[in-house]
Amino acid sequence: QVRLVESGGGLVEAGGSLRLACVASGSIVSINSINIKEWYRQAPGKQRELVALITKGGSTHYADFVKGRFTISRVDAKNTLYLQMNSLKPEDTAVYYCRHWGGPLDAWGQGTLVTVSS
Repeated sequence: QVRLVESGGGLVEAGGSLRLACVASGSIVSINSINIKEWYRQAPGKQRELVALITKGGSTHYADFVKGRFTISRVDAKNTLYLQMNSLKPEDTAVYYCRHWGGPLDAWGQGTLVTVSS
């Protein structure tokens, strides 16, 4: 099993930046089975949507609505996934979740709230 804990959310003005972190802990076997690491978000009254992902090989993919503003990265030695968010907009307000999956593993964090004021 893998446990994911997000941090870094908060209140920021439009145009500002935040960096989210997601730390994974658990068995080495489970952590090594992870193929994809993702960030999702869910705004009030809306469905959860994929924001960005990074594969085990380092390939990245971004949703169109964050391209050029958000950057996903990881530090494997720290089992930590990051999401650098720049040029934040009020519509980026949401709870942000990290997800790690691969093989039989599919783990989600508890979420961290990002609020962007206009």
